[in-house]
This record gives sequence, C-alpha cells and structure tokens, in this order.
Amino acid sequence: MLVDSHCHLDMLDLSSFDGGLDGVIAAALESGVGHMLCVSVNLEDYPAMLSLVESHDEVSVSVGVHPNSREGHEPMPAELVELAGHPRVVAIGETGLDYFRSEGDLDWQRQRFRNHIEAARQCGKPIIVHSRDAREDTLRILREENAGEAGGVMHCFAEDWDMARRAIELGFYISFSGIVTFKNARELQEVAVKVPLERMLVETDCPYLAPVPHRGKPNQPAWTRHTAEFIAGLRGDSFEAIAAATTNNFNSLFRTSVSV
Repeated sequence: MLVDSHCHLDMLDLSSFDGGLDGVIAAALESGVGHMLCVSVNLEDYPAMLSLVESHDEVSVSVGVHPNSREGHEPMPAELVELAGHPRVVAIGETGLDYFRSEGDLDWQRQRFRNHIEAARQCGKPIIVHSRDAREDTLRILREENAGEAGGVMHCFAEDWDMARRAIELGFYISFSGIVTFKNARELQEVAVKVPLERMLVETDCPYLAPVPHRGKPNQPAWTRHTAEFIAGLRGDSFEAIAAATTNNFNSLFRTSVSV
C-alpha cells in the first residue's frame, strides 16, 4: 500500500469526481493508495479543509501557513501548537521559503518559517517544508532553529543531491512528486536513485504536478502510484519495496499506524 504524503484535497474540483471526495478516495484505494495527508496552506481555509476530511479515516491533516500566503492571518507558535492538538493533525505546515513567487524584503517569510519550526518543536510534530529558490537560507534556518528535534520532510523536492544530502543529515525525509517523472528532470531522477530508501516519501501535491502519463491534467492521490512505479524503475527496485518503505517512513515520521 502507498501513502500520498502531501495533497490538497480541498483544492480539487470535487464536482468532477463521481461521489465527490468519496470518489477521490475510492479511486485512490483502487490504485493502492490507502492514506493521504491533506496539507494546510492558510488558517482562513483550514476549518473548511478539516471539516471536509474529518469523517474520512484515510486522511490526516496538517496545520500551517504557506510561505506565499501574504493576505491572511499570521499565526504565532502558541496558536499553531493549540491547533495541532486536534487528533487528526499530524504535522505543522506547509511552511518554508519561496523566493521564486515572493519578492522584496522577505524577512516576514523567514520569521514565519522560524515560528512554524518553533511550534513543531513545542508540540512534537514534524514540519512540512516548502523550499523554492531558497536553498541556503532554508537549510540555515532549519539548522539554526534545531528543526531536526521535530523532524520533517522536504516536500515536492526538486533540488540537487547536495541539498538532499544536507537535509537528510539534518534528520529530514525527501519527498518526490510527479516532477520526477518529467522527461527534463534528469538531475532530480539522479537524486531519487541516491536517496536512501529509509529517507524517501512520495506525494502528489494534488491538484498540481500530475505525473506522466497524466501530465497537464488535475492531479489526484490515486496517481501517487505512477510516481512510485517510476522511482522503482529508476532504482531497480520493485514497486512493492518502494510502497512498503515509503509507507513505513510515513508512519515513522508522522507517528501514525497506516497499514503497509
């Protein structure tokens, strides 16, 4: 069985699925994806996201504010810790740094990142890290804030082996999305071969980044399987080995008990 370790079910066009969210989950289960982590991007939409998935045991959630969310409420660590007390919350985030989409003085973004790491350390739940065009600052802040005490994942990883290696040394997992299946992702494919199996996760980041053969379409958790199968082929491993390892890794990182 597989776990989609990072998705945004509340951003899917659920009207396009027969049965709405039930249809999305049914398609995932049929594809061998037995659990999903629905990830928060702001606190304004968080209550509706939680309400959407709360009755589905196949879905866990995180709570946090994306580095590009600028207009909404800015949480302090204590508020994040309080929200993380909900039994369905298994992580803080997604958070991090994004210098591609945000411009100007980004001290606010770096402070938000630090606040999320502090919250993760206080509540003992791992942190989901988004990093784009901010490699050195991301790693520096993770190190300065002792993020390894909480643990976490570099989600939708699209950097080189040097960054992956350094993140792993800090105690982090590396999660691969459908990007790894793209024809021009040669460097990332090399990373997928080098990452130790015990430090690997797979995800969709749906509704974004659909893997080959569905590239360009709205993504969904069922398609986690394509990414896992592609990585298995790259590494010369069996699909079953990738599925079992990444599910075990998800359980270890997020303190869950998803069946392998």
